[in-house]
Amino acid sequence: MKKTAICLMLAALLPATNAYAEQGDWVVRLRATNVSPNESSRLGSTVNKAVGASVMTPSADLKVDSNTIPELDISYYWTKNIATELILALGSKHDVKISGDSAGVVGNQHLGSIDALPPTLTVQWHFNPDQTIDPYVGAGLNATFMLDRNLRFSSGATAGEKIKIDRSSFGPALQAGVDINLKDGWLLNADVKYVWMDTDVEMKSATTGNRWAKIDSLDINPWVISLGVGKRF
Repeated sequence: MKKTAICLMLAALLPATNAYAEQGDWVVRLRATNVSPNESSRLGSTVNKAVGASVMTPSADLKVDSNTIPELDISYYWTKNIATELILALGSKHDVKISGDSAGVVGNQHLGSIDALPPTLTVQWHFNPDQTIDPYVGAGLNATFMLDRNLRFSSGATAGEKIKIDRSSFGPALQAGVDINLKDGWLLNADVKYVWMDTDVEMKSATTGNRWAKIDSLDINPWVISLGVGKRF
């Protein structure tokens, strides 16, 4: 009877033992992700130079709002400490506004929205792969592809003029997070990344000779904060 009880106890512990990462493991995570831009913009001063007139106050700048999206990521463990993670997210849609006085129109002029597709590849170091709580740090590269990128001034001296986000962005990304290992290969995950993301903004109008002219260098540089669940295979 005692041997049977001991065997049953050991069998109950086996799933927890097998839950920790090993070389060759795959982990798939599904997370809710908040993309919160930490933007830097010089719209007012740059657009005045582009059109050759003072159509905005120099302090006017662009603001990009935050958004929460679903995210799927896949990790491969080269060793139990070193993993590569590919973050796949659906397009992240963000409203774009002008902040500050724009030709007499006080801030929050809505210009439209952009849709960004931001796959990111990182290499991670896991500190405690054999423990329930396994923190990690990572670094890698981000490629942000601008999809819906056409905007339009809605009021002020530039009302009706077409503008657009000019190009996609490639830059570094830093990451920190923690996996909480559960039984049967399941885990909980919390993760934060800082992504360097920059692009140009251009305008086409009669004042620019009907050609696309640069009116801003927009650094979006978002904080990307995620919570989710995962399964190890």
